[in-house]
Amino acid sequence: MKVLDLKNTILNIKREFSGYFKERDAEINGSLLALLSGEHILLLGPPGTAKTLLASKICETIEGGNFFHYLLTRFSTPEEVFGPLSLKALEKDEFSRRVEGYLPTAHIALLDEIFKANSSILNSLLTVLNERKYHNGKEVMDVPLFSVFGASNELPEEDESLEALYDRFLFRYSVDYIQHEENLEALIFENTEDFLPSTKLSVENIREIQKKAREMPVDPEVRTIIRELRRELKNSNIFVSDRRWKKIINVLRVASAVNGHTSVNRMTVVLLQHMLWDLPEQKETIRKLILDRVVSGGTDTGKLKQNVLDLRNSVYICLQQELPNTVSCNKCFEEEKKATGGMKSSRFTGMKAPKSLTFNNALDLLKHHMEFPTHTYSLGLDYGNSNGSLSFEAMAEQFRRRYGFEFKLSLDYGDKKLYEKEYENLEERLNYFRKQVQEEEKALEETLRENIWISGQDSKEILMKYHSKNTDIYEIASHLNEIRTLLEKPKIFDVEIEKAEVA
Repeated sequence: MKVLDLKNTILNIKREFSGYFKERDAEINGSLLALLSGEHILLLGPPGTAKTLLASKICETIEGGNFFHYLLTRFSTPEEVFGPLSLKALEKDEFSRRVEGYLPTAHIALLDEIFKANSSILNSLLTVLNERKYHNGKEVMDVPLFSVFGASNELPEEDESLEALYDRFLFRYSVDYIQHEENLEALIFENTEDFLPSTKLSVENIREIQKKAREMPVDPEVRTIIRELRRELKNSNIFVSDRRWKKIINVLRVASAVNGHTSVNRMTVVLLQHMLWDLPEQKETIRKLILDRVVSGGTDTGKLKQNVLDLRNSVYICLQQELPNTVSCNKCFEEEKKATGGMKSSRFTGMKAPKSLTFNNALDLLKHHMEFPTHTYSLGLDYGNSNGSLSFEAMAEQFRRRYGFEFKLSLDYGDKKLYEKEYENLEERLNYFRKQVQEEEKALEETLRENIWISGQDSKEILMKYHSKNTDIYEIASHLNEIRTLLEKPKIFDVEIEKAEVA
């Protein structure tokens, strides 16, 4: 089967299953990918969440293969899983099982209540899962197993053998009850037990895609993301074995091969969220780490944003003349005192104005005056002192007479030219980044659309995170406009400081 045909087959299967199993898109994707990549999948969740039904129906999509299904209990015996003893072999004083129709001859298996497996079953089960081998007496059999679907209502108890069994499941999904009312009604009133998937995958299809995926190259940025994730997980006390990482890369290769890609790209890394957690409470931490790494690729606006902020701050510093005396706004003081209960407010001690209503540099004072032209001021921190209530013009005249201070209404020629050149450079970079981000977002939407393994919820969240880059672009543009205003001697600096009669 050609790759495109296989991709369409998978899409048809997904479409059929999504129509019957509501709010299970991620689990459906994981189940199919586990089958194709030859890995095991665990569905963990409370009773009544259709774990077993979903797994059994997924297994029914494989034709030309053997399927084994068994519900384990603490009293299950090896005969129930691996086959009964051969009486003919016993007559010859040999130990052998009749394995036909049991796990050792299965291509796909579903083991319900997997962690109920007891010690008499576990050793052989672990060997089958990990090595695809079964020791049948003296004979070591090759097991044709692609995937085991494990279902459980609970995590394994603290037992070394059960923990080893848990580790064999590369894919892990925590299945919850249906959340949306309309989906719950569909489940209640429709008969999903009668659902028979009409689209099938063959054993040969699986073998073909696995062979094709072996040589699939991995993009350098994916390697970087994996290294960063490994480091971040260690910092969060989440440890992933080397063997598990190797299996994960194989899964990414298979997923990319089915998509028809020529290499593993960073969007495929989203699938790692279902292969890295040990405890359900780790899921959100891991998911956030992965999505942040996936979205962080491409154009980085962080450095440009910092450069723009640095320029803005430099221009402000040039214009922010330190005043020779602190200025208090009488009107703002009165309004705040009234709003906060006057002298009872903890912000007021004696008659001193709170510092948030005072000014120590000329730029902030000029901006305040332009916004509130009728406000009056006092020199110093003491409200109602001997300087009285001064208009802005009268206060400016006080500064002239007492301190010889003149408000600086524009930048020096040399500073202005230097800042204008830097501004033009930053504006050019912004225009380039804006175009790059738009192109990247368009490409990202297309990449997500054609990647059949990423769920709708994941795609939506990735795009939302990527939109934050647009937010950065808007913020940078706003800061540049502010700088342009400062460089062009804005209205704020056109204020006419007339000489006023000062008593």
